[in-house]
Order: sequence, then structure tokens, then C-alpha cells
Amino acid sequence: MAKKFLYFIAVCIVIFLVGRIGYAMYEEEIARFVFVPSAEFTPQEPLEANAYEDPALWISRPGKGVSDPARWQPAYAPQVGAEPGAQRAPSTPGAAPEAPDFAVFFIHPTSYLSRDNWNASIGEESDAETDRLARVYVRGMASPFNAASQIWAPRYRQATMGAFLTDQPEAQAAIDAAYADVREAYRFFLDTIGEDTPVVLAGHSQGSLHLLRLLREEVMPGPVAERLVAAYAVGWPVSVEHDLPVMAIPACATALQTGCLMSWSSFAEPADPSAVIDTYAASMGFDGTLRGDSQILCTNPLTGEFGGAAPASANLGTLVPDDSIENGELVPAGVPARCDDRGLLMIGDPPELGSYVLPGNNYHVYDYPLFWANTQADVVRRAKALVGADAASEAEAETAS
Repeated sequence: MAKKFLYFIAVCIVIFLVGRIGYAMYEEEIARFVFVPSAEFTPQEPLEANAYEDPALWISRPGKGVSDPARWQPAYAPQVGAEPGAQRAPSTPGAAPEAPDFAVFFIHPTSYLSRDNWNASIGEESDAETDRLARVYVRGMASPFNAASQIWAPRYRQATMGAFLTDQPEAQAAIDAAYADVREAYRFFLDTIGEDTPVVLAGHSQGSLHLLRLLREEVMPGPVAERLVAAYAVGWPVSVEHDLPVMAIPACATALQTGCLMSWSSFAEPADPSAVIDTYAASMGFDGTLRGDSQILCTNPLTGEFGGAAPASANLGTLVPDDSIENGELVPAGVPARCDDRGLLMIGDPPELGSYVLPGNNYHVYDYPLFWANTQADVVRRAKALVGADAASEAEAETAS
């Protein structure tokens, strides 16, 4: 699956580069030519011990101050007919809601598109455009978690887009190398935040792929699972039948549930998700069997519940970006959400969010921005539920003693 799901995303980008007619004739060849590295794979040397002590290896972390992209709080767009500068409810622009202490580990999606190497560089040798785009992603996708007391988003030697378009062994090696960095960053994160701090794990696309592996290998089961507020593996399909049992983590069924997994993939209507569905069906689940027509996990981000539908009026604020996708404003009550029978999230008529909508009305790039304010409210609500449950348990224990 790791080598196939992003194939759809990549080839959609190719459409805009080469035109539909030529692409339709030679789609696989063109996609590989544009994205698959021509260079030989160079095994990545493990990072030095405690490499992630270096603040430069973090896009976001405590101490970054106003330069931290994950701490951005967008303002609400002025209401039509309102006085200039007026802001609309429901929240105060520039201020995240109050919440108990919790720490977020966020893994950004693919920002390295070069075919020069299988993995991006980090540190002094990093590519400026790759770093800029990663920072933009963190600003738009990690900022809904800005009520956290700590947000950590590592730089890592991410696999290039082309690693997801080929079955060459180098591709899996590149993905494994990227995960090794993420794992080291995660371990440093755990050692730093304190053993009692509630934890939120979040990612998007390639970041969610690595997050799912973290859940399998590092989190579930274990002591961190007991203080897991929730995991947000957004923009990557998860099989309810073939993946969740292996990870030993339940889907978030209610808005107050903790220690659970959320995921969604957004499509406007009329949607054509055939490429995603076909690739998903042919992919191997974590249990070693084909995912086939098994249900994809779909959390409705407007309700925080598994499946179901909610009207646009339930949307607390969609982050509508400017052309650079580096800034934007929150617009409430604009986008509905409905989980269909396959497990894809339908968002009604196509909202005007910019030029990064993929063919088939695939809003992959906007999975978080579509539901920015609801995601912010969701994580605060679950953090309060976890802390409240822990406090209740401590009170019961004291009473019993």
C-alpha cells in the first residue's frame, strides 16, 4: 500500500504538467519519468545519537516562539455586510481555546518531489523549497492542534514522491529510511515531554503512513496508549477489517472517546474516487491479506464520530487559503461532511479553496483545512475527557484507600 496509494496523488499532479490526452496514453510511464529517481539508492546513515536535540531538526517545537508555524491561529473572515475589521463568532481571532496540558507529535506530508534522490536531505544540505513547502503544510495542518501546551513536528529524510510509484526495492528502502528518522524523533519527543503528559499523534498522507507504523511498533499496546488523547491519521486509507485489529487501536466512535484513531479522505461531489478505491482494494492490509472491498475508516470531522453525516451549519470554520496557501481565513458553515458506504468523506458541492484540488474532486490537500476549527475543538474536547477521566480515577482510588 505504501508504494501505491500516493500513486494516485502523484499522477494527478502529472495531469497538470503534461495535459490530459498524452497522459491518458502513457500515464504510468509519464508518472515514473517525472517522479521516480534516476539516481541509485544511497542507504541513509542513521542519525547521530540525540540528533533531535538540535532545534534545527524541528519545524515546530517548544521555544520557536512566534516563528513556529504550528502556533498560527487564523482569524475568521469578516461577515458579509459587517463593518470593516469585524470578525465573526464563534471564537476569538488570534487565541486558541483553553485546554489542559497535552503534547502533539505531528508528521508532515510529502514535500520532496525531486527525482535526484530517493530521500530528502535535512540539516545544512536540505533543499530550500522542500523545507518551505513542509513549513506551509505544518502551518495549515498542524495549527488546528495549537491549543496544545507543546507541538513537535520533526524534519525527516522523507521519501520522495517517486518512491510511491514503483515496486523497486529502493522505494521501500527509502520509505523505511524516512520512518527511521520519524521513530527517532518520536522517541526524543517522548523522553522530553514527561511521562505523564497526554499525547496526541497526528499526520497527513506520507506522515500518516509513518504514524500508522508508529502505532503498530511503538505505541500500541504500551504505557503511551494509556495517555493517548487520539491519533489523527488523515489522508491515508485505513481498513477497519484488516488494519485496525493489528494496530490494536479502536476507531473513534464518539466525540468524547480517547485512545482511538481518526481518519478521513475528502471528496467533493460528483466524486470519482475510482483510482483510490482500485488501488486500495489491491493493497495488502496489516494482517497480510488484501484489503479488497473492506470498509475504509471514515471519521466525520464535524461530529468526531465514526461515519454518519452532518450539515454545513455544523462546520465551525473552514480554513480558506490564499493563492500561496501560506495564509487564509476561517469561514464557518460552508462545508458539510458525509461518510459514504465505502468509507470516503463526501463534502457536497466543490468549495472554492484554490488550485490544488486534484482530479476526481479529490480534496486531499485540504483534508485538515476543510475542518480546521472542528479539528481544533475535537482535540480540546478529547484532551479534557482524558484528563477528566484520569482525575476521576484518582479520586476513586483515594476514596477506596
